[in-house]
Amino acid sequence: MNTVSKITRILLLVFVMAGASYAIEIKNLAQAVNEAGRQRMLTQRMLKDYAMIGMKNSFGNPQEDLKKVVNTFEDHLVALTAFAKDPETKKSLEEQRKLWDPIRKMLQEPPTKERAEALQQKLDALLKAADTTTKLFAKQTGKKSGTIINISGRQRMLSQRMASLYMLRVWGIKDPEFKKKMDDAMQLFSSSLDKLMHSDLNTDQINKLLTRVKNNFMFFQVMNRAQNHYIPSLIYKKSNEILKDMNTVTGLYAAEKVQ
Repeated sequence: MNTVSKITRILLLVFVMAGASYAIEIKNLAQAVNEAGRQRMLTQRMLKDYAMIGMKNSFGNPQEDLKKVVNTFEDHLVALTAFAKDPETKKSLEEQRKLWDPIRKMLQEPPTKERAEALQQKLDALLKAADTTTKLFAKQTGKKSGTIINISGRQRMLSQRMASLYMLRVWGIKDPEFKKKMDDAMQLFSSSLDKLMHSDLNTDQINKLLTRVKNNFMFFQVMNRAQNHYIPSLIYKKSNEILKDMNTVTGLYAAEKVQ
């Protein structure tokens, strides 16, 4: 083996070893609420990417995004498990692990309509488990900001849920509960946005971002009333714009940690 090959192998080993540890370290409860809440969003983002790949729509590079999201979910699950001290929270994270491992294997297989329905059910169960974990961390903060971080973080999930439901519909996945799921998601997003916009924890920056989110949400309201299908790439784009702004807002709430 030549010197170049040896160096390449050593560098590769260093990168692998570095990647073996989780990408983030949870340092406080406010961050735990934020990151646990992010897991909820990732379940729906995976489904959105899965549907886009299934439709052979490459807008936004969903194939690469899915790989990144899968790795992020795994890294954060490890980090949250390392941080959790409360027995009930630990148990909740163990439940996530049981649900997550088989889902991860499914996501490594090429997307098909036949597997999409089963995947949606499994991801919804994981979403529910991640929501339980988030609420447990929020409760432990004992602060008003813990509740706000939870609600704000949930908006990230709802942006991806609305998009993933629509993607599955366009792909041709028959779901008798589609209308109810979409209506419920939109109603919760709307009422939660109203709560956030009236929070006394808001800064000028947060208010500006929430106003932009409200304007982008109007697109989903129009889309939901329309008889014709919208272009998937447009849904993908709008959902990611809301996600980006709500991610910033949630991080700002977490950084404040106001009583």
